[in-house]
Amino acid sequence: MEILQLPIQALQERIEQEMEENPMLEVAELDENLPDEDLESDDSAKSSKTEDERELVVREDSSNAEDFERLENMGNDMPDTFDDFRRSSSRIQEDGDRQHDLMANAMERPESLNDFLLHQLAELDIDDDIEKIAERIISCLDARDGGYFHSSLIDMLPPDHKPEDIVKAQEALRVVQNLEPSGIAARSLKECLLNQLIDDAEMVDKLRLIINNHLDDLAENRMLVIQKKTGYSIDTIQKVREELHKLNPKPGASFMESFVPLVTPDVIVEQQDDQQYVVRLVDEYIPTLRISEYYRRRLMDPKATDEEKEFIKRKVGSAQWLIESIQQRQRTLFRVASSIVKHQQRFLDEGPEAIVPLKMQQVADEVGVHVTTISRAVDDKWIQTPRGIFPLRRFFVFGTQTADGEDVAYETIRLKLQEIIDKEDKTRPCSDDELMEELQKQGLGVARRTITKYRKKMGIPSSRQRRDWTK
Repeated sequence: MEILQLPIQALQERIEQEMEENPMLEVAELDENLPDEDLESDDSAKSSKTEDERELVVREDSSNAEDFERLENMGNDMPDTFDDFRRSSSRIQEDGDRQHDLMANAMERPESLNDFLLHQLAELDIDDDIEKIAERIISCLDARDGGYFHSSLIDMLPPDHKPEDIVKAQEALRVVQNLEPSGIAARSLKECLLNQLIDDAEMVDKLRLIINNHLDDLAENRMLVIQKKTGYSIDTIQKVREELHKLNPKPGASFMESFVPLVTPDVIVEQQDDQQYVVRLVDEYIPTLRISEYYRRRLMDPKATDEEKEFIKRKVGSAQWLIESIQQRQRTLFRVASSIVKHQQRFLDEGPEAIVPLKMQQVADEVGVHVTTISRAVDDKWIQTPRGIFPLRRFFVFGTQTADGEDVAYETIRLKLQEIIDKEDKTRPCSDDELMEELQKQGLGVARRTITKYRKKMGIPSSRQRRDWTK
């Protein structure tokens, strides 16, 4: 299960680490001559990939359940070996984590929010006590939530603080809130927006009034309520909203580090001339492993000591476990991907709108493994198709039934709903009843409550909130 869960790049790194730890492992070239007959063993036969294994042509009489049972029995037969292997794996993981941290720290990263604020603070000529409190406040800010200050000012002071220290803490907060980006270290959305207003800006008084008293009404698009309470015209309220949209509700979010991961697909699906889809694994990055010829000879050497032979046996067990686990990973991943492609051919033929509901349990029943095995097999794995590269989990979707009893995927409803809403008249947006009727016209007879549920899941506001009062 551990090896099965690894994506191809992580598996590559794991193999390299294991080869450094275990001298019994070596890479066998595909065109390498086979060993002499007297050196042939079950181990070498299992560890060398044949051409059939590379193409993953699975025999009808081979089942995943039997493969997993064999690996489990191997662990029961050699408990000492597996204890050593687990300790070795733990040590490798720790070394890998340390190496990862070292590389991450060595990489050039953009300036963090905290560093940016501290650099500005250092340039100010302020009281030392206030500066120290300001530094503590800055340390509490997190770019991930926009740079808000959620702590208490009391917490920024020592336990034996004096009453006048509270005043210093308040001043320190004002100092930080005057730094860039504007609106930073606010304790609420209202304070964040108010701190970004410029005194001589156009409509600043109206902006303050709306922010202080009608943010919720504005969010719910209750324009008539605001008009009644403020006396402002709809046109004026709309202009205030436009000015509010120029403010940043999460001023610290721009300092969040964003890394685009490099995706290497584990599976490739190609369409043949007869329009059939063929699944193959990307295994050129996975070296073909085998048990070292030298150590197998040493094991049979009468001059080898008992201690040396015991060491070789333990390491051979760990090596064989890794080799068979990798082979089992490949077989399982191939079967799972093939099953997914079989169920989702309409997606490949017609696009995302044609995706059908598919549960992991369905694939588990076909492949002959537990559903948790399917979950691990698709975890962090990507598949390259004629329509693009997708995570394997993308093809497992929930759905509902139409009035005719036909299964329809949530993704299909989502795309259709988005299409209808994008094209609607913004001065008179569609209600959920009208959305239901539009979907029925397109052959998707789903209930109104289903429309409402999916619309909320998609983060689409109600028709009242979507209404554009300017047109």
